[in-house]
Amino acid sequence: MRVVVTGATGFMGARLCAALADAGHDVRAFALRGIDASGLPPSVEVVYGDVTDEDSLADAFHGRDAVFHAAGAVEAWLPEASVFYTVNVRGLENVLKAAKRTPAVKKIVYTSSYFAIGPTDGYVADEKQIHPGKAFCTEYEKSKFLAHTIALQAAAEGVPITIVYPGVMYGPGTLTSGNLVCRVLIERFNGRLPGYIGDGYDRESFSHVDDVVSGHIAAMEKGKVGERYLLTGENTSFVRIFNLAANITNTKPPKFYIPLWLLGIYGWISVFVARITGKPPLISYPGVDCLRHQWAYSCDKARKELSYTPRSLTEGLPETLLWLKNNKLIKF
Repeated sequence: MRVVVTGATGFMGARLCAALADAGHDVRAFALRGIDASGLPPSVEVVYGDVTDEDSLADAFHGRDAVFHAAGAVEAWLPEASVFYTVNVRGLENVLKAAKRTPAVKKIVYTSSYFAIGPTDGYVADEKQIHPGKAFCTEYEKSKFLAHTIALQAAAEGVPITIVYPGVMYGPGTLTSGNLVCRVLIERFNGRLPGYIGDGYDRESFSHVDDVVSGHIAAMEKGKVGERYLLTGENTSFVRIFNLAANITNTKPPKFYIPLWLLGIYGWISVFVARITGKPPLISYPGVDCLRHQWAYSCDKARKELSYTPRSLTEGLPETLLWLKNNKLIKF
């Protein structure tokens, strides 16, 4: 297949490009100008543009059979909240317009987010759940919900789009905001995060990045047009992540819990500092609001229709910790 990947230098996008190239596909990477794309395989063609520029997308899509739209502003907080709408909502609109201008494109795989489906406080949801759209923890969540409605409408109109929803991704790879678990582990093992995050009520669906990549490729090859697939994994809390990491590395787990109200205060302070420094905070008050909810999902549909087989944390976390250690990001 001749494919193009937007967001090709991101955490998941870069590994998707590599996996597609390894599988023998003709891969074109669509990247922001000025972003380092040297980590992509030599066989991957790199073109530059912006999802806010429809013409640059149309140029990149020329002669391609399939489009993976994985680009997005992935942060719990940004100083300019409008960026989320411009990139995540208008960006998808531009992708759909550019695809219509490119007759060769026969399939679009759109990377949505579990946030677009909504919280699952006390239960496990599947693709049938629709976000109520009344309250949002973050502007990112809101933007993915709005983009999701556009994707669903496009599917209803016959656009050849398949929607996938990764969980909280982890694993070796670029340390962008999309690789939150690795960033949290770095803080934990370097002593900057001395306690557990919250009390363990939070429940997220953790997905190894390479499983998510395999799910994307399967969605291109086997996913039905107009269908939605959760590419999620083990549903658990950050407390268990910390305990597993301690057990795997034979180190001591935290001795105390950091309550969410205190983390919320720290998040406000971090946002204040971020406005001055221009560097996105690891923990922001909208991000802490997400931890007040549960985001647990079933990937049974993807298992059945895409042969999606997510690994457990006991399988995926040791590799991740070893990668962090070998790259001298943590010590144990």
